[in-house]
Amino acid sequence: MSRITPPRTSASVSVPALVPPALPSTLIVAVVIALVASYFLGIDPRVILGMAESMQGAPQTSQQPIDPARDPEAAMVSEVKKVLAKTEDTWEALFKEAGGQYRRPALVLYRNVTPTACGSGQAAAGPFYCPGDEKIYLDLSFFDQMARRFRAGGDFARAYVIAHEIGHHVQNQLGTMEKFEQTAARADARQRNALSVRLELQADCYAGVWGASAAKRNLLDPGDIEEGIRAASAVGDDTIQKRTQGHVVPDAFTHGTAEQRVRWFRTGFTSGDPRSCNTFSANS
Repeated sequence: MSRITPPRTSASVSVPALVPPALPSTLIVAVVIALVASYFLGIDPRVILGMAESMQGAPQTSQQPIDPARDPEAAMVSEVKKVLAKTEDTWEALFKEAGGQYRRPALVLYRNVTPTACGSGQAAAGPFYCPGDEKIYLDLSFFDQMARRFRAGGDFARAYVIAHEIGHHVQNQLGTMEKFEQTAARADARQRNALSVRLELQADCYAGVWGASAAKRNLLDPGDIEEGIRAASAVGDDTIQKRTQGHVVPDAFTHGTAEQRVRWFRTGFTSGDPRSCNTFSANS
């Protein structure tokens, strides 16, 4: 998929490196004193800790910029920027055809943990879209996990992940996500999971629509679609549950089975039309 990355790169990607700061020695001492004072003297430990925090001054930030020239993931960062640019081109054209205007989302690459408008983003949660700030959050280590654990490596497989999250942004802009939240708020856990599956499958379909746009522009290499299909299959709920717990619990599905995810990705790719992605009215 070397041609899937055009010369233009997106300016909407930020790359903070989050490195937890060392705990100051004075604060460690304060914690010990606070515990001792609380036990033997009956002093509220919060008093001593508050004094220690005031001595520390302003909290240190753990966010430091990555130097692309030195970072081993620089090539991956560049790839992400180019793929995001391609999704921007696709959805801007599709929204324009429909008489609308596409708002470009931001994409934040991070390591381990990062603050978001939807709470703390952690690598263990995988890539996700936050409607509160219209940003996509992606820990680059996830791509390594895809290749090693899910056996779904390759540049188009990585592009599929980004395109899926972009699909959530499209849902947010179209109002689909708001309707989902309103309906899910009145549903029980089982119903909410079923609604979540339909939301995720639609994002898969939108990823396929993006893939169709790339194919029309002769930007795909042989085998790219197969990479995308393997990636969609590898992250199916049934596939993941079998791997992690040895059995499948359909009522706990939140993203759809491997077969469903592949089918809806194919639907979007075959049609190239977002209107074919109405998973909420489909049987499954």
